[in-house]
Amino acid sequence: MLSETETRLLGVMMMVIMLGMGASLTFKDFAIALRKPVGVAVGMLCQYGLMPLLAFLLAKALQLPPAYAVGLILMGCMPGGTTSNIFAYFSKSNLSLSILMTMSSTLVAVLMVPLTLGFYSAGIEGEWKVPTGNVVQVLVVLLVPTLLGIALRKWNANIGAVVEMVGGLLGVLVILFLVVSWVPRNWPLLLSTGFPVYAASIGLGLAGFVLGYGLSRLLRQDARRSRTIALETGIQNGPLAVLIVLLTFTGTQQQEVLLIPVLYSLFIVVSSSAVTVWFRRITTREELARDAAKVGVLKAA
Repeated sequence: MLSETETRLLGVMMMVIMLGMGASLTFKDFAIALRKPVGVAVGMLCQYGLMPLLAFLLAKALQLPPAYAVGLILMGCMPGGTTSNIFAYFSKSNLSLSILMTMSSTLVAVLMVPLTLGFYSAGIEGEWKVPTGNVVQVLVVLLVPTLLGIALRKWNANIGAVVEMVGGLLGVLVILFLVVSWVPRNWPLLLSTGFPVYAASIGLGLAGFVLGYGLSRLLRQDARRSRTIALETGIQNGPLAVLIVLLTFTGTQQQEVLLIPVLYSLFIVVSSSAVTVWFRRITTREELARDAAKVGVLKAA
């Protein structure tokens, strides 16, 4: 469990992250997205159609107890996280699409997260269910700094860019904060945790990458956009899930439900780093091939 001070600190950090996310966009970006909405629409389908279903199926296949199942399903219902934008940048994916997808999934989260969470956790016992009101309350509160970030970027682009950078870096620091503050004091729990929990925590992100890419290609997105959508699909907002759990459960219940969101947040950084290196190499090869083709055309002319 996290202490009351750590919970408040996490809440403040999340608000700064959302402020940075808002500062990454302008109203012009939304206008561009509306003119070319296919990529964002495919991303939303992956985010709120694919990931909650995947989490539900993993919970069933691995026969997880209610506490772990609700933690996994909650994780699958989350919007995209700001860390995906960092990995999209380093993987040479489509950064503007990544930011738009993160922002869009966050803005509609107030509606989609309670719907998907309520639907897929319908069979879980009452004491383990996450009340819809708790989810909506957290998401509405976090929308305020997001909208303030958009307004800040419009008012002063330079300040907005700095806030955007701080928010993105803080996204990674929050995950490190969770690991440093939570893992040591729960080490016996981690050692006694069975394979199914680790398989669920790691498998949700990895399967999200694969299925997100596959569905994007199936819906005729090009390879670079599909790699972007894959990253956005697999990387969920782990700190947000942790915050919802902290504000919903207490005591032993909190510790058990918190396990998968924390493990997911830890392992998604590792798996995303590996996927990013792979994607970067693919993009580099594509760029070299295009350059070679251009040289060939010039020589032929």
